[in-house]
This record gives sequence, structure tokens and C-alpha cells, in this order.
Amino acid sequence: MRLRELLAANPALAQTRIVETHPGCAGERSLLHVATDWPGHFPNVAHTVRILVEFGANVNARFVGTHQEVPLHWAASSDDVDALDALLDAGADIDATGSVIDGGSPLSDAVAFGQWNAAHRLVERGARLDLWHAAALGKLETVKQLCEGATHQQVTQAFWCACHGGQIETAQYLLSRGADLHWVGYDRMTPLAAAVRAGAAELAAWLRSKGAN
Repeated sequence: MRLRELLAANPALAQTRIVETHPGCAGERSLLHVATDWPGHFPNVAHTVRILVEFGANVNARFVGTHQEVPLHWAASSDDVDALDALLDAGADIDATGSVIDGGSPLSDAVAFGQWNAAHRLVERGARLDLWHAAALGKLETVKQLCEGATHQQVTQAFWCACHGGQIETAQYLLSRGADLHWVGYDRMTPLAAAVRAGAAELAAWLRSKGAN
């Protein structure tokens, strides 16, 4: 593989930082960020990750600039399970902070951007669940546990996320806990709009039956 040949000749290349000048995303990124960049799913990505790490690339390198995401955030945002697994196998911090969504983990990116394969794989591999993550993924028992002590706003946000994820049972539970049926949340959408976008016809019909607009 040409990458291995280049790194064998000059191992310091694995530490290369790329200057990004795109408006809204200016800063410096690592080669592992490049390998996991949008839209992801690049050929041989798992092998690429392994070679870069073998030659000293920092699997938890942070973007330096408008955000602080690590490569695992980028793999999660692209729904790239192969890259995600390779990074985790190489020692990536599954709960690394820095998400552009909430400053949180790669799971925040996966859930917010509707990258459900990556989100479920992160949970399978031990990612920590917050209430809104659990709601979007339909983890009802976890939602019930995390609702204890949650604020009204947190319950409402979780309800919106359940609709975003097309999770009718979780949405029903959270509405019973006092969630705001009409909250205009992320992407300037109501819970009903989020459910429609998700293609969750049964959930959308139920929301309408409850008076959602």
C-alpha cells in the first residue's frame, strides 16, 4: 500500500496537520480526520486507520479551530462503522468530548445527524447514554431511569429526539411525563415535523391525534 511506503520513508508524516480554511470550519486537522471526513466510507478506511496509528498518528487528535472534534466524531457523523470500529480498536476514546452539537461525545453527532448505524454501534461498544440519546434510539428502560430528576426542558428535548428517531413508545412515555407537544426544537422543527422527516408515519399519526401541529 502506497501509504505504508510513504510513512516508512518518513514516519513523521503521520503527525501531519492539514490547514482547513473553509468558512465555518477553519482550523487544523489530522490525517485521521482526513480519513474519516464527510461523506466517509472511503476505500480501505479501516486499513488506512491502522497504518496511520501504527506509524504514530494520535487516534484522539483534536481538530484545532472552530471545534475540537476527534476523528471518532467524524466517523460517527458519516455513519462510517468501519472507520468507527477501526478507531475504537486502536484506542479511541468512545466518550471523547468536543462534539459540534453539544460539546459532547461522538454519540451526540451520530444521534443529532441521524446516523443510526454509527449510533447503535457506539452504544454496543459502551458509549455513555444521555437522556436525549436514549430517547432517539428507543432505549425506553434507560429513558425511564434517566428521567428521574430530569428537568421539564430535558424531558421535552428528549421527546423531540424520540420523534427525530421515530421512536413511538419512547415518545408516548415522554409525553406522559409532561413533554411539550408543540416545542419548536432543533432545525426549527416541531416534534411532528421531526417525525415526518424521519418517515415515521405511525408516530406522526399519533402525534396528530394528540393535537400536534
